[in-house]
Amino acid sequence: MADVITLGWRERLALPELGIATLKAKLDTGARSSSLHVDTLDSFERDGAIWLRFTVSTGRKHRLSVQCEAPALDRRVVTDTGGRRTERWFIRSEVSLAGQRFSVDINLTDRRHMLFPMLLGRTALLGRFAVDPALSYTQPRALPAVTDTP
Repeated sequence: MADVITLGWRERLALPELGIATLKAKLDTGARSSSLHVDTLDSFERDGAIWLRFTVSTGRKHRLSVQCEAPALDRRVVTDTGGRRTERWFIRSEVSLAGQRFSVDINLTDRRHMLFPMLLGRTALLGRFAVDPALSYTQPRALPAVTDTP
């Protein structure tokens, strides 16, 4: 654990595979799994596999709705902070945070009453990041992605 980066309790991250360039996230060492707020969620079949089509709204002031599709990873029971157990769809997606890119299992749920559309849980943080609750937004805002041309 020599190269663990210390981050704040809230940070901006990207979900490049979903086309989301920046999203505010709460880094929560008390939550096992990571969660993403979705406005809509539908399942469908593609090439014999279950896929999920969902809409993610980014930002509060300048809301941008991003239409996403990802293969379903699993359906699992998740216990929320109030002790309620619900079955949720999970996807696996790449997260870009603090100069690192890594895959995370993310459950899709309704977080509209939460302050942050994304919660990054301890499974995603383990071995990569330490969280200092006195810090906030330690990373610079992400720049728009530049695509390499052949």
